[in-house]
Amino acid sequence: MSALWLSLTLGLVAGLADFLGGFLLVRQSPSARALRYFVALGAGFMLAAAVLEMIPEGLRVNARFAPLLILAGYCGVHLLEHSLVPHFHFGEETHHHEFISAKTSYSVLLGLATHTFFDGVAIGSGFVLSHWLGWILFFAVFLHKIPEGFTMASVMLAGGRGAAAALNSALFLGAMTVLGVLVINLEPAWVRVGLPLSAGVTIYVAATDLVPEVNREPGLRMALVFFAGVVVFFILRLLGPG
Repeated sequence: MSALWLSLTLGLVAGLADFLGGFLLVRQSPSARALRYFVALGAGFMLAAAVLEMIPEGLRVNARFAPLLILAGYCGVHLLEHSLVPHFHFGEETHHHEFISAKTSYSVLLGLATHTFFDGVAIGSGFVLSHWLGWILFFAVFLHKIPEGFTMASVMLAGGRGAAAALNSALFLGAMTVLGVLVINLEPAWVRVGLPLSAGVTIYVAATDLVPEVNREPGLRMALVFFAGVVVFFILRLLGPG
């Protein structure tokens, strides 16, 4: 399978994981309780992938501007979350008293859609450079997709929207991921900008959105799951080429 079709296929898989997260919430599946472990595992894996793969590759393809673009990606998401998007807990069911307006829920949708677009940019950029990097970034994205869809559906329900709107919002996040993959594949030269930007976004999501959720859980178990995510990354790196 060519890199184009492989990246689009995996972008679609990642996008469907958003929908699955929303489905778990709407159906009130008991397995939703395991989402906090996905958050911790994903945070460790994403942080390792961003620091040890995305940043070095970003510097390789755009040595002059990559540091500025990484910072811009991080700061851009930070600004978006603190201007348009009210505070919410990633991967956790939101109670109705926390969100009272439909406007609020759509603001959250806009914020999450922005970073899911860069999820797709990351996957697409990885496959433009190598199959190895593409697969690593796919795993980094996939691990936080189910909690992401769960969060989005929860916010929509708390904003007074129905189950259909909750599922559609999770599906929209998935579509934005596929769009990000498609954009990079239509113009592969944009990887020089897209990869460093998505590295900054990934660092923000891992370190600023996900790690605080890990730290909210008392005890050692969640910290160990976080470090397990880092270990999984190193195992895959050892098994990978070169």
